[in-house]
Amino acid sequence: MRADQRARRDAFLSLIGTRPVVMGVLNITPDSFSDGGSFQSADTALAHADKMIRAGADIVDVGAESTRPGAVAVSEADELARLEPIMTALAERGATLSVDSYKAATAARAVALGTILINDVWGLQRDPAMAETVAASEAAVVIMHNRAEKDRALDIVADIRRFFDRSLALAATAKIPDERIILDPGIGFAKTSQQNIDAVRRLGELRDYGRPILVGVSRKKFLGRWTGNGAEGELAGTIAACLAAAAAGASLFRMHDVAEHVAALQVFHAIHGAAKAR
Repeated sequence: MRADQRARRDAFLSLIGTRPVVMGVLNITPDSFSDGGSFQSADTALAHADKMIRAGADIVDVGAESTRPGAVAVSEADELARLEPIMTALAERGATLSVDSYKAATAARAVALGTILINDVWGLQRDPAMAETVAASEAAVVIMHNRAEKDRALDIVADIRRFFDRSLALAATAKIPDERIILDPGIGFAKTSQQNIDAVRRLGELRDYGRPILVGVSRKKFLGRWTGNGAEGELAGTIAACLAAAAAGASLFRMHDVAEHVAALQVFHAIHGAAKAR
């Protein structure tokens, strides 16, 4: 990692805990669940990234492989072919970047292109080389909980903790510094609607790990169950879930609708921060 990347990484990490941190989603895929195909061209992708940054995104998370259920797997070569021109252009503009990938080779290349954060939806557990790659790259990392399939009988927070324990053991073996690790309970990944709600509501039970918590509730399907009209993409539902996560202890928020969530979180922080200061 170059010196300028280290400085950008450290500046990003230093924000966490001072105020809500917003990660803008940039899916350069044809098949993502919410915006697949919307930003496949370089021009539309860069324009959308610029829009999110102007709206207040602290970091842009670039993904080139859909992680929705049933999505077609993408080869490393195809993933990199999608990522490289976009990440190169954004890095040249000085953007703070994350890569959404569980592949070690993709993560390593993304860091070489300028990213400072690796967002692994399999929490270092899918690719055996990922933990060592993260350590060698000096990037920060998001460890996200995931499962192969849903299990309605699970205590979902207990399962999240078991997963995190395994991932953090891998991180420790690879000597990834604790201060570069962020945890994500994986809202919407192999969980029932009720388990998603429980995971948000019980976020406080993960605080003893001593690591920042990121949540991604944006446009998730389970929200439609609770609005009563099946509108999982409804903005009001996403904002409500985001603020509930903030109240429960989340520090970072992965969002599609950046401007609206930046505003909502600013108001939340002003009120919640004042209450905590008393």
